[in-house]
Amino acid sequence: MSTSPRQLKFGAILTGVGTAQNEWLHPEIPGDASVDIDWYRQQAQQAEAAKFDLIFIVDSPYITPESAPHYLNRLEPLTLLSAVAGATSKIGLVATLTTSYTEPFNVARQFASLDLISGGRAGWNVVTTGLEGAAGNFGREQHIDHTERYRRAGEHLQVVQGLWDSYEDDAFVRDKQSGVFLDPQRQHRLDHQGEFFSVTGPLNIARSPQGQPVIFQAGISESGRNLAAHFAEGIFAGVDNFDDARAYYADIKQRTAAAGRNPDHVTILPGIAPIIADTDEEAQAIDRERNGELDLHKALVHLGRPFNYHDFTQYPLDEPFPDLGDLGSNGYRGHAEHIKHVARDQGLTLRQAALRFAAPFSNFVGSPKTVADEIERWFVEGAVDGFNIRVGAPGEFARFTNEVLPLLRERGLFRSEYSHSTLRGHLGLPVPVNRYSAARSLKATTAAPDSAGVAALAG
Repeated sequence: MSTSPRQLKFGAILTGVGTAQNEWLHPEIPGDASVDIDWYRQQAQQAEAAKFDLIFIVDSPYITPESAPHYLNRLEPLTLLSAVAGATSKIGLVATLTTSYTEPFNVARQFASLDLISGGRAGWNVVTTGLEGAAGNFGREQHIDHTERYRRAGEHLQVVQGLWDSYEDDAFVRDKQSGVFLDPQRQHRLDHQGEFFSVTGPLNIARSPQGQPVIFQAGISESGRNLAAHFAEGIFAGVDNFDDARAYYADIKQRTAAAGRNPDHVTILPGIAPIIADTDEEAQAIDRERNGELDLHKALVHLGRPFNYHDFTQYPLDEPFPDLGDLGSNGYRGHAEHIKHVARDQGLTLRQAALRFAAPFSNFVGSPKTVADEIERWFVEGAVDGFNIRVGAPGEFARFTNEVLPLLRERGLFRSEYSHSTLRGHLGLPVPVNRYSAARSLKATTAAPDSAGVAALAG
């Protein structure tokens, strides 16, 4: 564990042709970027050259014809990152995968494989799937209830982490002279019986140099925050202003401590899309131009996504944001409630809300110094541990890595070189001790005084 001063952490969100309306029109972005593995490799290498902590792949299992371009045609995250692993050597590799429509044994094996392939750089962004339409893709008539989804997620995580401990670190003897490949005393069945899963184990793959993949989480609802407090080691926070970010940060750290965990072992990284130009005025003009080009119909579709693609075209555009009641409570609940809250508190019309939430998070707009100053403010004043940067056009990403990062390095806020080769090392996280090894050590420690006492009596 490092005792050096606290430093910023950075992730790069790779979204190919983009999750916003018009990103794919940029001349630097290939029209097939979301399914072009070379594009992902190049962006990952660019992020690694800048000493980023990780790359982050978002995902969901349901689309409509009006979904954002990247959602319509994209590579499966674990397959993608397995290919990227061979083109990189240090940067962390974080993939999104749902607990609602997967089985723990498969998930445990997939992430353990990525972790070994990459030498200990894998992370799992745990989601429960907010889109109700996903149910039809997995043989269900109805989407799983929000509360049940999070109970299932908690048990799913417990099973996966239990399976990751199937082998102690010294289980594989591999002694050709004696002919002993495995010490069977170091292999362990899980024998889990729970509300949602029955899993025998053991998992058929060993632990990586980082022990277990890093657990990320992205929920902002009450259930999501509680899940994060008990399991998350990294959080892709869905906040879009300083006050909300600082309140969220304090809340998660407090909940983590209340759950008996070290709050310093949870890294909170909101997603942002910086707009950088030579001057603040030029950057603000770019921001205004992009927002001015937004297609209102597409903005309404985007607004509807957290509400399971609710049709907002049925409401008057220039009247107050409609009263939606409980709509969104079984979808992306935290995001949906945030939209309702902002629209109500700011008195937004439907038109204003649609345009407000269609644009990427752009609080970080200005010259390199202005953007660096704002990043430092959020970090120093307790709103974040770092940021996930949305990567679109390579040239725009280069402005961040070549012009903003050097300013942060001069201030001692970001690394110049990697000091670790695993994702846990980058994030300052301990390697989890195998539960069976820990139990054996504890048993040996508690048995030692008894052995000493027996020896003394015998003497």
